[in-house]
This record gives sequence, C-alpha cells and structure tokens, in this order.
Amino acid sequence: MTAPVAAWLERDGALLRLRLSRPKANVLDAAMMAALEAALDQHGGDAGLKGILIDAAGPHFSFGASVEEHLPASCAAMLEGFHRLILRIAESPAPVLVAVRGQCLGGGLELATAGHLLFAAPDARLGQPEIQLGVFAPAASCILPLRLPRFHAEDLLLSGRAIGADEAARIGLVNAVAEDPEAAALAWFDAQLAPKSASSLRHAVRAAREGFTAELRRKLAVVERAYLDELMKTRDAVEGLEAFLAKRPARWENR
Repeated sequence: MTAPVAAWLERDGALLRLRLSRPKANVLDAAMMAALEAALDQHGGDAGLKGILIDAAGPHFSFGASVEEHLPASCAAMLEGFHRLILRIAESPAPVLVAVRGQCLGGGLELATAGHLLFAAPDARLGQPEIQLGVFAPAASCILPLRLPRFHAEDLLLSGRAIGADEAARIGLVNAVAEDPEAAALAWFDAQLAPKSASSLRHAVRAAREGFTAELRRKLAVVERAYLDELMKTRDAVEGLEAFLAKRPARWENR
C-alpha cells in the first residue's frame, strides 16, 4: 500500500509540500493523520520554512474522516488525534496554503479551513455533511464561526449541504478560484511569501492568529466533550453512522 501522504521540500527548502495520497477518497483515517503529523514534526519548524502547501492526489481533495473510526469504540481516540492535527495546522508558524479539487467534505474541509489560505478549482464542492449522518462536525463547529459570518457558518453546519467554489469564494470560505489551484497557490507563495524573511513571517503569522488559535483550542475542548459525553450517548447518532456504513436509510427516533 502506498504511503498515505507524500511530503517533500522545494523552493530551496522554503516550501513544504504535503499531498494526501490515497485517491480517490483520500479518507483522513488514523494512518493519514499520523503521516501528516510526522511530516510536520520533521519539517514544520525549519528555520528557513516560509510556507506549507497541502493538496491531494486524484480528482478529490478528501471525502472526510473515516466513518468507521467515528463509531463509539474508536471515536474518542479518533477525535483526540484529529483535533491535535487541526491545532497543529492552525498554530503552524509558517503560513499554510491549501489547494482543493472535487469533493472537500467533512474532515477534509476541517483540515483545509485550519490553514491560512484556501485555493479551489471550479469543480470543488465544500461542505460539512455530518448532520446528515446524525452527528455534528466538532472542529468545523469551532473553526467556521471564527472564519465566516455566523449565519454562513450555521447554514453549512446545520444543513449539511455542499456548496460550489464560487459560492464558497463569495462567502469568504475560499480565497481564490482557479482552474489549477495548486499552480495558483504556488504563484501566490512565489509572489507573496518567497521574497520575505522566514523569521519575520513567523512573527506575522503569530500576530495575525492571536486570539483565533486560543479560542479555537478552548472551543475544541468544550465541543469534543459534548460530542463524546452527550451526542454519542444518543440512539440516533449511532444509528446514523451505522446506517451509512450499511448503505441504508437511517431510521430516526429523535432520541
């Protein structure tokens, strides 16, 4: 089996490339999350690093986190690992650029919005469909209201609908729509980050995210406990996940 993430340095070590490499779904399971963390451990603190670009192999960025790992037996460990990764990206000392194509859903969108700038192809579809499975998106419930006007964040979180790249740009979820989002992200890096001091960028990133990362860390702890101690004790949350895995309609009992 291929490695879940391809990682390499380019631009003379100034840019760390991270590519989700299990198409077509690029499911963010425990192995992929561990590989992303390992790459950040190895290179994320390099003194000369001026940016990180996350993209994906295949036609889709990610269908989201593993539904199997959301079941009661494993969801606590899954959430702990995923939220650690989300905070690692959100608190990255180097700017994180994300390029998405096709489906960018659930945990995939949570990963993308933890970064700094998001570039999307015209065919991109972005959404948090968790509510359709009878659960909610913990990280997105914290990140989206910090990045978007609340009514846009709540629309996505409560409806579970996916939106196109143009609508995502219009509401401020996406920074730019481009036929080749990886090329657009690289061009932005070359023009806006490469000429600058890596040391000064680290200070600028920390200043720009002052408050955001502290609030994200606080909210994640609260929401994670609500997910594990309250939501996952309801009958319908487990039913929705099991129905999805069994490829059958969920039978809600509203409890």
